[in-house]
Amino acid sequence: MTKAQALSPTDDTLRGAAAAWGSLVSMNLGAGLSKLLFPVIGAYGITALRVAIAAAILCAIVRPWRRRIPRGVLPALLGYGAVLGVMNISFYQAIARIPIGIAIGIEVLGPLAVAVMGSRTRRDFLFLAVAIAGLLLLLPIRADSRLDPVGVAFALGAAICWALYILCGKRVSGALGQDAVALGLAIAAAIAVPVGVASAGALLFTPWVLAAGLGIALLSSAIPYTLEMAAMRRLPAHVFSLLLSASPAVGAVIGFLLLGEVLTATQGLAILCIMLAAGGSAMSAARSRSKDIPPENFPIS
Repeated sequence: MTKAQALSPTDDTLRGAAAAWGSLVSMNLGAGLSKLLFPVIGAYGITALRVAIAAAILCAIVRPWRRRIPRGVLPALLGYGAVLGVMNISFYQAIARIPIGIAIGIEVLGPLAVAVMGSRTRRDFLFLAVAIAGLLLLLPIRADSRLDPVGVAFALGAAICWALYILCGKRVSGALGQDAVALGLAIAAAIAVPVGVASAGALLFTPWVLAAGLGIALLSSAIPYTLEMAAMRRLPAHVFSLLLSASPAVGAVIGFLLLGEVLTATQGLAILCIMLAAGGSAMSAARSRSKDIPPENFPIS
C-alpha cells in the first residue's frame, strides 16, 4: 500500500467534514441573504420564491412524475408537503423577528424531541433537560429579555413542524425515495406561493427579485442538499449529525457578520446548551445503535 493510499481514508473523512461544514455555511448564508430582502418583498414573499424555485430545481433533477404515487401513500405525502410548507413559512417569519442563530437553536429542538421520544435511556432525558434549560434561557419570560415573543412562537412552530416532518418523512421516503422530497417541496410551494403573492404582489415576479430568489434557493436548498449527500457518503451518520448540531452557532456567526445581529451572553449560553443536547443525543443514538434519520429527513430551510 502506498503512502497516498494509506492516507486516503483520512482524506475522505476530511472531505466529508468539509462538505458538511459547507452545507451549514451555505444554508445559513441563504437565510441571511433572505433576511436582507425582507424589507423589499417581505418574509412571505421570500419563502414563496425559495420554496417554489427549490421545488422546480429538484423536480427537474428527480422527475418524480415518471413514477406513479401509490394511492395509500397520498394522504401521508400531502401531510408531509403541508408540514414542509408551514415549517418554511414559520422559520422565515421567525428570523424576520429574532436573530438567525436563536431561531435555528429553537428549531433544532424538533428533531431532538423526536430522538428522545424514541429513547429509553436516562442519558437522553438528561440531554432533553439541557435543551429545555437552553430554551428557558431564550424564552422572553424574563424582564431583561429582548426577544420578540411572536418570533419565538414562530420558531417553536418551526420546531414542531420539523418533528412532524421527520415522522411523516419516514413513511413517504420509504415508499417514494427521493421523489418524496421533490413532491413534498411541490406541495409546500402550492401553500407558500399564494401567501407570498398575496403579500408581495407583482413585485415578486420582477426579474431582479426572481434572480435573487434563484440565488437564495441555490444557497438554501440545492447546494446544501448536494453537499449533505457528499458528506453522508463519507462520514458515519452520528458524526454527520454532530456536525449538523453546530448549525445554530454557524447561524449566529453569519447573523453577526452579515446582519450585525449581536447575541447576549445569556443567549449564547442558551444556544450552547441546545447544541450540546443535540450533539449528545446524536452520540447516544450511535452508542445504542439506533436507526439514524436518513439525509432526506434533514429539511433545507
